[in-house]
Amino acid sequence: MKFSTLVCITFLVVILSSLAPIKSSLVENSVKPPCTDIEITGCVPAIILGTPPTAECCGKLKAQQPCYCDFIKNPAFRPLVTSPQAHAALGFCGIPYPSC
Repeated sequence: MKFSTLVCITFLVVILSSLAPIKSSLVENSVKPPCTDIEITGCVPAIILGTPPTAECCGKLKAQQPCYCDFIKNPAFRPLVTSPQAHAALGFCGIPYPSC
């Protein structure tokens, strides 16, 4: 798959997830905080384009830190957490990348 196609697909997933959060059946019975939605409002430029994340974005990423391994296991969320831009955004916000 070409890189531009992957970027377009990821962008669509980001936009759609911000309009209607995706529910994950993989983690609904978890005892951790609910990891069924990924909240990336304000993080789209950082995750898609690699620009520095805003303070709002860093706050949302830090709040969701316990859910990253569940997000990586979910095919709908995986590109939003495992991309090089996501790695950079986490690093910029001082969040270690999860070792699942």
